[in-house]
Amino acid sequence: MSTENKSENIILDDEKALVLDHDYDGIQELDHPLPSWWIATFVGTVVFGVLYGMYYLWAGGLTLEEEYAQDMLKINKAKAELASKVDVFDQKAYSTWTTKVGLAKGAEVFEENCMTCHEENGKGDIGPNLTDEYWLLSDGTAESVYSIVNKGNEDNGMPAWGEVISKDEMYAATAYVMSIQGFEHKSGAKEPQGKKIPRK
Repeated sequence: MSTENKSENIILDDEKALVLDHDYDGIQELDHPLPSWWIATFVGTVVFGVLYGMYYLWAGGLTLEEEYAQDMLKINKAKAELASKVDVFDQKAYSTWTTKVGLAKGAEVFEENCMTCHEENGKGDIGPNLTDEYWLLSDGTAESVYSIVNKGNEDNGMPAWGEVISKDEMYAATAYVMSIQGFEHKSGAKEPQGKKIPRK
């Protein structure tokens, strides 16, 4: 003799109105409403999406290309303003780098950035000898040396370091270059290039 056990779904009084009118194998579902916060979030995203689409499709919203162009204008303006400040040679600011500490910093900057072309102590390699009385691009003054360091010279393969190092580092490098004028190399100094300008 077999006994068939059946269990009935237990539905609370306050849930009777939520019972759906279909069942599967005795399984019934309750149609609970979604939480109010979820509905508010959903409605908010739909409203935002509609307004967003209207703004960019019909109200003159910028495209990605236009936004990029505007950002580049701002960036280029900021770069130009910075470059104008960097271009100005300040003798007073420069003189603070002609001290022992400043020249030591200048030697570091030179070693890290300039020695590849100008060799140790500026004796010259790919770039010209920086210790003799001949100048290829500069007129031998600190201001003109700074200008060359800053802006470079594409025709002679001199990079524009103003785009790479800080203004203080350029002052330091300039002070170091001026300090090695007349340095006596034991051997290997590159032959003179450019115009002879006697040291002052």
